[in-house]
Amino acid sequence: MIFKPQFNSEGVLSEYPRPQKQRDSYLCLNGEWDYIITERENLEAHFDGKIILPYSPESEFSGVNRQLKKREFLHLKKDFTLPKGFNKGRVFFNVGACDQTCKVFLNGKLLYENFDGYTSFTVELTNIVDGVNTLYIIVKDDADSPIYGRGKQRYKRGGIWYTAISGIWQSCFLESTPKVYIKDFKFYPDFDNKTLTVTCDISQSEKSAYVSIIDENRVLAEGFAVDGKVTLDASKCSPWTLDNPELYTVIIKAEEDEVKSYFGLRKFSTAVVKGKKYFAINNEPIFLNGLLDQGYYHGGIYTPKTNADMYNEVYALKNMGFNMLRKHIKVEPMLWYYYCDILGMVVFQDMINGGGKYSPFRIMLAPFFNLKLNDGNYKAMRRNADSRKQYKYEANRLIDQLFNVTSIFLWTPFNEAWGQFDALKICEELRKKDSTRLYDHASGWQDMGGGDVCSKHIYFRKIKLKNDNKRVLALTEFGGYSLYLKGHVFSDKKFGYKAFKDQKSLQNAYQNLYFDQIIPMIYKEGLSSCCYTQVSDVEDEINGIYTYDRILKFDPEFLKSVNEKVYKAFKDSLK
Repeated sequence: MIFKPQFNSEGVLSEYPRPQKQRDSYLCLNGEWDYIITERENLEAHFDGKIILPYSPESEFSGVNRQLKKREFLHLKKDFTLPKGFNKGRVFFNVGACDQTCKVFLNGKLLYENFDGYTSFTVELTNIVDGVNTLYIIVKDDADSPIYGRGKQRYKRGGIWYTAISGIWQSCFLESTPKVYIKDFKFYPDFDNKTLTVTCDISQSEKSAYVSIIDENRVLAEGFAVDGKVTLDASKCSPWTLDNPELYTVIIKAEEDEVKSYFGLRKFSTAVVKGKKYFAINNEPIFLNGLLDQGYYHGGIYTPKTNADMYNEVYALKNMGFNMLRKHIKVEPMLWYYYCDILGMVVFQDMINGGGKYSPFRIMLAPFFNLKLNDGNYKAMRRNADSRKQYKYEANRLIDQLFNVTSIFLWTPFNEAWGQFDALKICEELRKKDSTRLYDHASGWQDMGGGDVCSKHIYFRKIKLKNDNKRVLALTEFGGYSLYLKGHVFSDKKFGYKAFKDQKSLQNAYQNLYFDQIIPMIYKEGLSSCCYTQVSDVEDEINGIYTYDRILKFDPEFLKSVNEKVYKAFKDSLK
């Protein structure tokens, strides 16, 4: 069954934000909230004005355009009344993401504290909610903190580092469930045996869940989760592939609670052909050809103007012939992953970097001299023990949140040594949590010789790779060619790796890069993936195939033709 997106024309990002775990109970809280920025943490009686959520105060779309400083607090307040009949027994407040830490109050009572700026959280309001209610959130953010994941945020932006954001930057909403409710569930599709195993966590552990696989109105398989687990026959389900991304509805019921989700029957692994390892989907070798995607948006920074903008971009990139996006140092709203699922776009998902100030020697000079450093030397790589603990906490939350996404093929724990420590140990710890996907333990450099991928970044020299024949060979960053389009730039500063004056010269260089360097590596070394930098310009960076305000710099048919030749070369190389 092919799923299609639905978009609302009214409200701020008002579509249901969590299609992987959907209930019929939904009250969107996006839109106007009261706000004040102050150096005081105590609850405020007055406010400066209105902010539009879920946009950070640093963004244009928020209506604030104000940087939250490290010693300041962002106070957010929203009054609400539950619609008649909304409360079924329990009421929950859900936030897609809030950077960096926050406290949540309802009617003056502290209910929850969150310590992760990139993943979602849920707060139960049941025993406090009554009549007219006041949600109050106090946000603290330090973009220089050595403890928390920060991505590519900096107070002093420039080059590859960008404007720091704060506050709620993904959708927030209320939902209600019966007293007995489904807390969580995980899907384990088994392509080889044509089954789907579902594990369920019910609020009362002695209760069981009924699980069914649905194709439109037909029940394909059903069963009860005994002791929280059931394995269903999925032999009637067609495989999820990049060309035919078939998905099937999954309904989970426990007592009076019902959750709607979906899954794709697929397998992500490796395959050996002529002595070389390749990425594989459903046991078939595949060339994953994509773009670095940092997820920055004109006017919203981390947050798009509409959800349709996210869908349309993934749709356009798929039509240009790309089949993979590397989500770089950021976590997108759950709808973005849903769009990748329904369009058949593979995702390489980065974990969020953090740690103290990065050593230029370790992250810039050492790779060019091929120096392999000891990432177990905490004094040099990640001195603060709390920071190392926080990284593991955030990485585990990220896997939990995205576990049921069909399109996520690979996790990247560390990128270019940014905050890297114990990469091999981390990789294997995370593999115990999710063994259904592959791992690029150290993307770019400071490769410790493990994981599933020999992962290289090459920008300033000719692309020459060597396959160790033990892991999959992937070029996970390259290119970065720049074209300045007047009137479609963020600032007068121009950052890129190689500049061109017009579309013709840019396209000629791009074609030569793929034909003269990428394709020979496919034939000679068994290259199985490449990731061009990047989807769009980001602030001073002008090396996207789109400008920062999403004007395409290339002829889309040109990109499609280059991609088709790359796929043909890969197929020919396997013969």
